[in-house]
Amino acid sequence: MKDNILILAIESSCDETAAAIVENGRNVLSNIISSQIEIHKQFGGVVPEVASRKHIENINQVVQEALIEANITHNEIDAIAVTYGPGLVGALLVGINFAKGLSYAWEKPLIGVNHIEGHICANYIENKTLRPPYICLVVSGGHTDLVYVKDYGEYEIMGKTRDDAAGEAYDKIARAIGFGYPGGPLIDKAAKMGNKEAIKFPRVVIDDDTLDFSFSGLKSAVLNYIHNNEQKNIAVIPEDIAASFQEAVVEVLVYKTMKAAKLKKCKTIVLAGGVASNSRLRELMQKESTKHNYEFTKPSSIFCTDNGAMIGSAGYYKYLKSEFANSSLNATPNLKLAK
Repeated sequence: MKDNILILAIESSCDETAAAIVENGRNVLSNIISSQIEIHKQFGGVVPEVASRKHIENINQVVQEALIEANITHNEIDAIAVTYGPGLVGALLVGINFAKGLSYAWEKPLIGVNHIEGHICANYIENKTLRPPYICLVVSGGHTDLVYVKDYGEYEIMGKTRDDAAGEAYDKIARAIGFGYPGGPLIDKAAKMGNKEAIKFPRVVIDDDTLDFSFSGLKSAVLNYIHNNEQKNIAVIPEDIAASFQEAVVEVLVYKTMKAAKLKKCKTIVLAGGVASNSRLRELMQKESTKHNYEFTKPSSIFCTDNGAMIGSAGYYKYLKSEFANSSLNATPNLKLAK
């Protein structure tokens, strides 16, 4: 096997059309992202049909830009990695079919990548010394999972959400407060100007025998607080609601993560996913990790969002194991990370 493996990676699972060139799983030569946030803002969330159409419009240009920025030709590519789930089926199909076409035309092997695995592998890009095993908290708009990463490509789900994902709860509360979309960054920003102890929202732990999460009860408590005050003509302070809600979410996420690390006797804790860029989550996770003498690592914000580089990193480790796909690769909207 050659010393330097170059992966062209394509990501189109939701509302970002992304492509990247990644060398040996950790060195990013280019990372192009075409975001649709401004388009979907007017709808208050992602509209699947609109997302799919924009992917079709953008994908060729995004891939070409990735090659140009990396200053390589398609002849130098060793394999093409593409997200095949989980995600929006129409959006996934755009990326998959484009990747299949390139694989056939360029005579390069095709690699199907799990989107969640990609988020986990984003940590390898900036932390060159990170190696399994470790505990990873994956938090995004669609997922909240506590994952024990045994080895490259080997995962054990220790806990998951039973209802709303953390990011989904952020979006719903942001709409209720009147912040708009996307909710996560807006609540994070407002929380810095609010009092996180102003309102005592519940910390939903479920019970001590599970590492699962539940945010529906917290969401209901926030909505009830807003409605009750409105009925009594009592003014609410959006910044205090944002700060108090965020603290209730983050405390539970950190508590469960520390518990998982203790159970596995694991000394390394990792963050991944869109909500991993939340400043309070990063702050409290660092504080508790230091307290328990754990190493803590997290990606830069650009690698927390959906991007091609993370898919390229995950694709590299599949390449090493010759885990290639064929032309039957299809979108799997509810793809699981582990059984």
